[in-house]
Amino acid sequence: MAELKTNQARKALIDFQQVLQTDPNNIAANLLASTAAVELFQGQLAVQYAEKAKQLDPRNWKIHTTLVAAYSAAGMTQQRDQERAILEQLHNTGAPDARQATGFLVEMFPVGAYRVDAVEYFEPLGKFHTYYRFLVRQADGHRVCEVDVQSDDFDQKSWAEAHPAEAASGNRQFQITGRGDDSNSNSVDYRMFSGKPDYDNIRVMVVEILRTRGPTA
Repeated sequence: MAELKTNQARKALIDFQQVLQTDPNNIAANLLASTAAVELFQGQLAVQYAEKAKQLDPRNWKIHTTLVAAYSAAGMTQQRDQERAILEQLHNTGAPDARQATGFLVEMFPVGAYRVDAVEYFEPLGKFHTYYRFLVRQADGHRVCEVDVQSDDFDQKSWAEAHPAEAASGNRQFQITGRGDDSNSNSVDYRMFSGKPDYDNIRVMVVEILRTRGPTA
C-alpha cells in the first residue's frame, strides 16, 4: 500500500503477485494488484486480477470501480460501460459507501510524459456542473493541472433558446476548461461543444488539447 501511495506501482505489483502465489484467493491482493497494473497501463493483467476479485466478492463496490479502469486500460469498452452502469445503480440504490461517492475513475492513460486520471461524476458537480475531470500528473504523481468538462445552467438556458430542437432532444452546451495546480491560477477556456456528454468523444478532445497546448492551464 505504501508503494502504491508513493507511485512505486511496479514494485507494488511484484509484492502483490508474491502474496498471490501463496494465497491466490486473497481478495485485497487481487484488487490491489489490479490497481497497480492499471497504473502501469497493463490492461490485460489488470483485468485478470480484477475479475478474480469479482469472482471472490461480486458485491464489493471497490471491485466494480477497479474493473471500470481495468477494462478501460485493456480497451474493453463494452465491459467498461457495463461496469459503469453497475456503479450508477449501486450509487442510486447500493451500500452507503456507494451512495456517498460523487464519482469514480474511468481510466488512466498516458499523454506524452504525463499520466491523465479521468474521473466521471454521477451527478454534475459544483455550481458549474462538472461532468468529467481529467487530472494531469507527472510521472512522480505530482498534479500539473486539471481539465474539466462543464455545462452550467446559465449558459445552457441561452443555448437552449437558440437551439430548441437540439435541447428538446436532450443535448446540452459544454465547455472544456483548464486550471493549473496552483489555487491562484486562472481558468482557461479551451473549447465549447454541444451534444451529449459521451466520454469517448470527450476523451479525444481532451487528448488533442493536451497534445497541442500542453498540460498547463
